[in-house]
Amino acid sequence: MGEQTGLRERKKQRTRWAISSAAVRLFQESGFDRVSVADVAAAAEVSKPTLFAYFPTKEDLVLHRFADHETEAARVVRERADGEAPLAALRRHFLDGLDRHDPITGLNDTRDVLDFQHLLYSTPALLARMPAYILRGEEALADALAETDGTDPFAARLAAGHIIATQRVLSTRNVEEMRAGRAATDVYPEAVARAHAAFDLVANGLGADFGGSSRTGR
Repeated sequence: MGEQTGLRERKKQRTRWAISSAAVRLFQESGFDRVSVADVAAAAEVSKPTLFAYFPTKEDLVLHRFADHETEAARVVRERADGEAPLAALRRHFLDGLDRHDPITGLNDTRDVLDFQHLLYSTPALLARMPAYILRGEEALADALAETDGTDPFAARLAAGHIIATQRVLSTRNVEEMRAGRAATDVYPEAVARAHAAFDLVANGLGADFGGSSRTGR
């Protein structure tokens, strides 16, 4: 039974990715507003009801790649090592992402990622939906922070807002550098320095409860 469930889930993931990839390709070729959901379904060789079962809206065909990261910050906090402060864990995770050139950090200059960024930032309908994804990630992080012993729920929500905004600003700056034609390897040292400065600023503003000002969090 477990093996069958695993196979079904992998098939669903493949179908989901195939639909999204077809959509992004069509949107990049013809423009988001000129491509219909029916066009996407035909290109992915699925029915419209099947498409909507995976992606409730046209915008979700693109933005699900961000939605997949909605609870990432919350997961990092919950899975941090014993004795590691939440902010230290989040700093470490972001720096690891920069080192791997994870697209979610903005520091990635591969053609596919640059094309995706151009689609996103040049399409008002997609940009208009971004705040909802950011807010859900902030709420998830606030819940995780509130689980820390002695943490006031309001303080947790306030901290989550600061942290998610910091990550967003850092990622956006990296995207701007990539779209300006700079190489990710050249920007990397600057991106690391900006990340340290930004997390230090958050730590010093929030106080010791969420990690202090140490870069290592130790």
